[in-house]
Amino acid sequence: MKKQSFIKGAVIISAGGFISKILGAVYRIPLTEFLGGRGMGIYQMVYPLYCILLTVSASGIPTGIARLVSAGGNNGVEREAFRFYGAVGVIGSLIMFVLSEPLAALQGEEAVALCCKMLCPSVFFVSVLSVARGYFQGRGNMYPTAVSEVSEQLIKVAVGCLFAYIFRENLAFAVASTLAAVTISEVISCAGVAAWYVRHRPRSPLYKEKRVPLSRVLSYTVPLMFTAIAMPLGQLAESVVAVRLLSSADATALYGVYSGCAVTIINLPASVTYGFAASAVPGISPLAQRGEMRAARDKAFRALGITLLVSAPLAVILALGAEFAVNILFGSLSPAEKRLLCDLVRIMAVSSVTISLGQTSSACLTALGKPVKSALTQWLSSAVRVGLCAALIGFTSLSITGAAIAANCAYFVAAFLNFCYIIREGGGHENNFDRAGRFGRRPDAESENRA
Repeated sequence: MKKQSFIKGAVIISAGGFISKILGAVYRIPLTEFLGGRGMGIYQMVYPLYCILLTVSASGIPTGIARLVSAGGNNGVEREAFRFYGAVGVIGSLIMFVLSEPLAALQGEEAVALCCKMLCPSVFFVSVLSVARGYFQGRGNMYPTAVSEVSEQLIKVAVGCLFAYIFRENLAFAVASTLAAVTISEVISCAGVAAWYVRHRPRSPLYKEKRVPLSRVLSYTVPLMFTAIAMPLGQLAESVVAVRLLSSADATALYGVYSGCAVTIINLPASVTYGFAASAVPGISPLAQRGEMRAARDKAFRALGITLLVSAPLAVILALGAEFAVNILFGSLSPAEKRLLCDLVRIMAVSSVTISLGQTSSACLTALGKPVKSALTQWLSSAVRVGLCAALIGFTSLSITGAAIAANCAYFVAAFLNFCYIIREGGGHENNFDRAGRFGRRPDAESENRA
């Protein structure tokens, strides 16, 4: 399995992510046609809980496992991760099933319960898939991640459109069936990557390998989990706050236009730049492991610079071409909904840059050995998002555009604080990795002699 260079790896995984996002965005065209604004609102109301459980059972795993694999000295770490996070995925699926009815009652939408039950099995399969992706990324092979992401979307689009069309007369079941398509896509993609792993995993040595402690796996994946869980928790709180505070009679449809349509468009540039985040980890981690923090910081700045150069022009294109993008992707919306969506895309175009910088800087902090710092910034930004959303919708006439402005502010806070942490952590020598891979103060010569 040949290791790819930073640029090649970034291009491969970015291409996969971009194609995946384009398919996801195009998928919204027939989906909006079949489900309408209210159906899209129900569709989006399910995802915050799903993302929270997915965060606990899967988010942070690819970057964390990639960090451990690329740093060296952690042979078999993925097997320990498979065992632990497979069990966590099963628990997550069960929790989503149990919470389906209470969530539907909380959000005031009965159809949410069935949707959650259709989607819950995918929590387990994404957990296993994430471990495999992290293993391959750590070994510098981005093909499995890119291929599996594209295959996921292709299957979801094909099966989801078929189900939505067949059951379009029953809105609740139509939405639930499209979420069942998500589960089907995860099952098939997981099976494909698992086969890839079995084929390409290194041969076991003749001697018995020392088992990698679970604590070493958790030392990276848990902080990253807390980083990732902040966003869906914020979105869940935002969905409740926004829908309940909006004065419009069709608050669910307004939130569907914002969260299901505008955010989908705004996230497209971030899918292009995701490859720079994933490819930065294998290059930065060995340098940080050896204590070469300035060189590691320079590589982090390089990744951030490329991310900015790619995302900024895309954000300008989104702002200028908002009407064209809306007509192409969401032509079935009503004229009023289309005008609202254009306004939201123009307002949130700047977030295409800050989201991209945020995900790259978060990966760089993990590679530098500071995943906790990334978690802190993400939690703070989520608090800013929910608080501003409540204030702007509840106390101004901005309506749903208040949520868009709040999101802009939150993404900027996360990217800015991550950038400050990278400057601080890469500028000195006092906090480096010891030879066992633990983060702490590097021993001086006298201490080494005593040892």
